[in-house]
Amino acid sequence: QVQLVESGGGLVQPGGSLRLSCAASGISFSYKFVAWYRQAPGKQRELVAAISISGSPNYADSVKGRFTISRDTTKNTLNLQMNSLKPEDTAVYFCSTRWRGVDYWGQGTQVTVSA
Repeated sequence: QVQLVESGGGLVQPGGSLRLSCAASGISFSYKFVAWYRQAPGKQRELVAAISISGSPNYADSVKGRFTISRDTTKNTLNLQMNSLKPEDTAVYFCSTRWRGVDYWGQGTQVTVSA
């Protein structure tokens, strides 16, 4: 059974930092497209950061310079370091990967940026 479980979300003040982690079971993050998405109330789910199958990271313009996506193949985790957080970063964050033509998603972790 494939499971993706996000952790690390919470309440943080503007300018603060959080590190999100996604632990995978039943699937490997290696040699796959992996990504973090987020969805705020009333908005579409948007791609935040991803690692292409070639290993290149890419980011949404809104988070460039602030967020860093990384993959730990040994621990089979996907991470998102979020710095200089802004209120507009408030959303449920999901990790995702694709395997054998099927998209897999975690349950999401809430990130709230508020003073």
